Amino acid sequence: MQSEISADLDGNSRLSATVSAVIVTYEPDLAALGRLVAAISAQVGRIIVVDNGSRNDVGSWLSRQEASVDFIALGENFGIARAQNAGIGQARAHGARHVLLFDQDSLPAADMVAHLLRAAEAKRAEGVKVAAVGPRYEDTRQMNPPPFIKVEGLRLKRHACASPDAVVEVDYLIASGSLLPMTALDAVGGMQEELFIDYVDIEWGLRAQREGFRSFGACAARMQHSLGDNPIQFRNRHIPVHSPLRHYYHFRNAVWLYRQPWPRWNWKLVDGIRLLRKFVFYSLFTPPRIEHARMMALGIAHGLTGRMGKRR
Repeated sequence: MQSEISADLDGNSRLSATVSAVIVTYEPDLAALGRLVAAISAQVGRIIVVDNGSRNDVGSWLSRQEASVDFIALGENFGIARAQNAGIGQARAHGARHVLLFDQDSLPAADMVAHLLRAAEAKRAEGVKVAAVGPRYEDTRQMNPPPFIKVEGLRLKRHACASPDAVVEVDYLIASGSLLPMTALDAVGGMQEELFIDYVDIEWGLRAQREGFRSFGACAARMQHSLGDNPIQFRNRHIPVHSPLRHYYHFRNAVWLYRQPWPRWNWKLVDGIRLLRKFVFYSLFTPPRIEHARMMALGIAHGLTGRMGKRR
């Protein structure tokens, strides 16, 4: 595999066919989706697009593109977790050794997959059970690339890249751009579908930790990714903002995860304090403030009572 990676970094050959990319779509910007498919087609052996009930005919549009794509139409919006599981199942059926997850609004660098594979192989050579390896993503609307994060003791440590080739251990990664070995998926299980959206990647990363697997950020792997709606500026920081409905899922799923017996207590405490700060911030500074506060409070209530799945 190392020779495959080196060759790809030189632009002379295609990566192994054992890597399958799974792209989840919902009402996608087709031009942006086309750029993603084009960028990843030279880096993986198979592309699987799973559509969550978009009104535009994503399947017909993909059939007219140059890249070959497997298309799965779920018919309605079942959430990102079920869509990811459907794509992972397809990849497994075709013998994939790694699954590369993507949201529709990401754009990987031309050598991103090669760097992810190289980092994963290096950690495996050290005897590490690798859960996932992810890129350093950049949101052009923010001033700096977000750091990799890990809870250590009672503090959330933000790890910037000390060198261009650094590999940083994290508690979890955002799903988009993450490379997951199929061996980890087989041992840990798939994504938690009742979460629907938000905290899906966090829950899986923490569950993988419980099983002795570790996740890493690869600083040499780069990707552009839009996180949330347009961010707002607050005290020289750009804060990502989601809709009130997304904040409902965010708070509901966080509280649901805190109620589970297996996540580390210090992670629950640190993340819970962050969640409280988010509640105050979005209630005071993000219009429509009352609607944000109402949906976040409803999410907390449903998380406490176990009312999960898609909000109708």
